Amino acid sequence: MVTLYDQDFNWDSYLRFGTRQFFKKKERIYTQGTYGDGFYYLLKGIVRIVSTNTSGKERTLNIVIPGQLIGVQTLDQKEHFTTAIAITDSVVYHFSCEQMKGLIRVYPELFKLFSRTVIHKMKILLDRINLDALTSEQKVAWLLYTICYEFHSLEVPIHQQEIASCTGLTRITVYKIIKHWQEMGIVDVLHHKYHIKKPDFLRNLVR
Repeated sequence: MVTLYDQDFNWDSYLRFGTRQFFKKKERIYTQGTYGDGFYYLLKGIVRIVSTNTSGKERTLNIVIPGQLIGVQTLDQKEHFTTAIAITDSVVYHFSCEQMKGLIRVYPELFKLFSRTVIHKMKILLDRINLDALTSEQKVAWLLYTICYEFHSLEVPIHQQEIASCTGLTRITVYKIIKHWQEMGIVDVLHHKYHIKKPDFLRNLVR
């Protein structure tokens, strides 16, 4: 069963210590196999986390929305085992390992905030694993509702192919589901964006 999390992780007071970076749509924030030094906090935009196997095939592991952390696995300064790609123009703040250690010494409460944010992220990843047990319609509902819920907006700025990549469905399957929902008055498509007209319908599908 997929669950949603209504938590506020306020990093605003600490962003001034990080390095602000801007990534355009489809640009890579970091790449699998490269060495990392620290983590990223996503302030604006949407980011897709993918892994690539030895044959070069990509698999979407997670979709990251504002308020979440990216690349925390490289705090040990080892290789990234995933790639982070901006789905939309995105703004992140990078915190190096040394910066984080120094900040925690000065602001002990930051460790609690970091831990809570990572735990939140792990719960979302667990939901992504549980996604495989859902029907195709539930998978699309989970993705659309989660994004509009976290953005506090009924407008979802992703495309059909991105929905397919994030859910593991084919583009044709996604098209059929969205078309059916349009006919039911649940979702509308305007200017290549999805407008959720009945969010309760999507929420009920995944609960």
